[in-house]
Amino acid sequence: MRFLGNVIWFVLGGGVIALLWLIGALAFAISIIGLPLSRAAFEMAKMSAFPFGKEVVHVREIDQKGVNVVTATTGTIGFVANVIWLFTFGLSLALAYILAGILCCVTIVAIPFGIQAFKLAAISLWPVGRRVVTKEMAQAIRIGNAQAQLSAARGVTIG
Repeated sequence: MRFLGNVIWFVLGGGVIALLWLIGALAFAISIIGLPLSRAAFEMAKMSAFPFGKEVVHVREIDQKGVNVVTATTGTIGFVANVIWLFTFGLSLALAYILAGILCCVTIVAIPFGIQAFKLAAISLWPVGRRVVTKEMAQAIRIGNAQAQLSAARGVTIG
């Protein structure tokens, strides 16, 4: 079912949207300052082309690195890049995805496409630091993180 949904999505506009994201990624890659935005735009292109069966996870969920000097610095740079993104392209893209999602949800048949549009709207607002992975990989990442938290909680003695 994912394959069929992805094919229909790609043919009915997902391919064009992904191409626009890739053009944006290229434009940001020209400047060194725009490299974090370029990576985020490339991830969004992957998601926009074939969204069914994919999820977006934060990079810190994947690498499980705590807060240190490096992650704090990259986090700050990512935050600034996300703010720049939000006020340049993020709001307009999110509104376009929301409109497309509403139009899809008006018909019962296109509700799965509307759900995908809403998912894309959410991540188009704040894409830096996000990675597109399969649903299975996202579930494995979240299970691994939960197990690590449980192990840490069990190691804590109270009283």
